[in-house]
Amino acid sequence: MDNIVLIGFMGVGKGTVAREIIKISDYMAIDTDDIIESAENKKIKKIFEENGEKYFRELEKKVALWLEKSVKNTVISTGGGFFMVDNLKKIGKIVLLDSGFEDILHRIKSHPNAKKKLKKRPLLKDLKKAKKLFEERRPAYLKVADIVIDVTNKEPKKIAKEILKKVNG
Repeated sequence: MDNIVLIGFMGVGKGTVAREIIKISDYMAIDTDDIIESAENKKIKKIFEENGEKYFRELEKKVALWLEKSVKNTVISTGGGFFMVDNLKKIGKIVLLDSGFEDILHRIKSHPNAKKKLKKRPLLKDLKKAKKLFEERRPAYLKVADIVIDVTNKEPKKIAKEILKKVNG
């Protein structure tokens, strides 16, 4: 049982799907952003504000190396830009949760905790910029993914089952 690395744009549901997978399998789950927040003792938003994106990407690289060496049988939900780490393929099976930009926005905005969800994503402050980033990243996501799952209008439990089926043959 290898690691499952969930990648995709911010707000696509990586954390939610990871939690569904652990309910129906023997996997554990961790979140790269949670690890970084814990190590730095501050929120991602604060890290971006105080230290910048470059510093944050260095922290992601550090986490990626630790994951490769130390983590097994785990679903790893990642930040939207985590897919750029050099050792991504060595960490586990790369599963892209794919959806359109408008669908992702709708998903975040219709969440009961929408305000908080939007606030914790510094790159979503400017929607025009965010859409451009989405359009730049999507081909790169598709390029690194071992498995692509279209999550548009699907329940997290259904997505989780689909991932497990594809990962475990």
